[in-house]
Amino acid sequence: MNLLFLIGLPLLTAVAVLLSRNKQQVKWIALAGSIAQLGLAFVLFFIYQQERNSGNAAQMLFEQNYPLFASLNINFHFGVDGISIAMILLTAFVVVAGVLVSWKIEKMTKEFYFLLLLLGMGAYGFFISLDLFILFFFLEISVIPKYLLIGIWGSGKKEYSANKLALMLMGGSALILVGMLGLYFAGGRSFDILTLSKATISAGYQSLLFPLLFVGFGVFTALFPLHTWVPDGHSSAPTAGSMFLAGISMKLGGYGCLRVATYLLPEGAKEFADIIIILSAIAILYGAFATMMQKDLKYINAYSSVSHVGFSLLGIGMLTQTAITGALMQMVSHGLMTALFFAVIGMIYDRTHTRMVGDMGGLMKKLPFISTIFFIVGLCSLGLPGLSGFVAEMTIFMGSWQNTDAFHRIATIAAAMSIVVTAVYILRAIGNTVMGPIKNENYLTLKDAAWNEKLAAILLVAGILAIGIVPGWLNDLLRPAAEEIMNRIAGK
Repeated sequence: MNLLFLIGLPLLTAVAVLLSRNKQQVKWIALAGSIAQLGLAFVLFFIYQQERNSGNAAQMLFEQNYPLFASLNINFHFGVDGISIAMILLTAFVVVAGVLVSWKIEKMTKEFYFLLLLLGMGAYGFFISLDLFILFFFLEISVIPKYLLIGIWGSGKKEYSANKLALMLMGGSALILVGMLGLYFAGGRSFDILTLSKATISAGYQSLLFPLLFVGFGVFTALFPLHTWVPDGHSSAPTAGSMFLAGISMKLGGYGCLRVATYLLPEGAKEFADIIIILSAIAILYGAFATMMQKDLKYINAYSSVSHVGFSLLGIGMLTQTAITGALMQMVSHGLMTALFFAVIGMIYDRTHTRMVGDMGGLMKKLPFISTIFFIVGLCSLGLPGLSGFVAEMTIFMGSWQNTDAFHRIATIAAAMSIVVTAVYILRAIGNTVMGPIKNENYLTLKDAAWNEKLAAILLVAGILAIGIVPGWLNDLLRPAAEEIMNRIAGK
């Protein structure tokens, strides 16, 4: 399969949006294009599975390599493995849902959808890139649309939040650039990930480059204590912007931490693993307790995202195959879950014009569909069996427990303790928002979800249930790639 379709289709859709004549046309073109992207992602998934089942054991499938700057060894080198496929599917789900929940956008509609589609294109390009320079290029494509989405269509302290997000992410990008150039010169003047994985880089040099790359990508994925852009950015972004930020953009960082920093610099990963575990455990507990103090639904989801993403970084730091597989499953699960959470919050805000938990109550009576989805995503967040959150977190705990020393066991227990705190703030938020009597007479006239909102919610719930009820397909998809990373760490 030609992977350029994954970049070309969203780009063509974005151009078609710019050339469209009216707002309704813009929305339908964006929706048609995003559905086509989802279909393409599923086609890629099934073809990939067929190749693997037929015995194709190559590390990367569907490789394409086109020279860009031959003198600098920069190439459009693309390819996918199980990790890439999982992230592409996640991106496609969130893109469709983001387009659907933005159906009522009236301000600069054309430009809004163009930026959403551009974000999706950047994510697809990032996940299929096997050249560090091109991977970095697609990573940077996503920064400006985020800034504009918050700054133009956001709410509250939107200018402050947009500036803070852009500055912190660009700071992370600077660290990535320095680390990437270090890899280029240490690996025989090559940006190619597969070539660099075979290069001999001294342990001392890896110890120098690893923190640059891991912290740089860590900024994108809310590595503690560089997570402070997350609550402000999410709270000020429009609904679809929040869905993209938490559902996709934070996964770019986690993917980079694993695919670039950990895979290419295994000795550095082993040296700094304990620090990663400590910071991740702090993020998990801090995020959970900080969430308990929040009264705004968006801040609740933002701080809980810091906690949940901490599980992914914890799994990476544990350096076992099961834990790394769990970390990847958590990335996919959290992407679906948090995108759905922000979508539901947006639906509630559009009707009640408030995100403050204390101002709501009894919404189940007038908004049964929205309230039911709120229940489902809340239970997924606290790790209820049958939903994706349980599968991902339990896999991380099992992989973490494989380390038999006291340090790793204590870190695992500390992370598991956050589940109790999560249950407290989730159940409290659900109870105060949708249960009990209606507090405001204006809520008596509220209307439940429209067709587009129902379709977006059902799509994301389907993804959550597909992982929660039948997790084997995702585990089988991710496990070979996780094994390849572990072989690299073990020096095999």
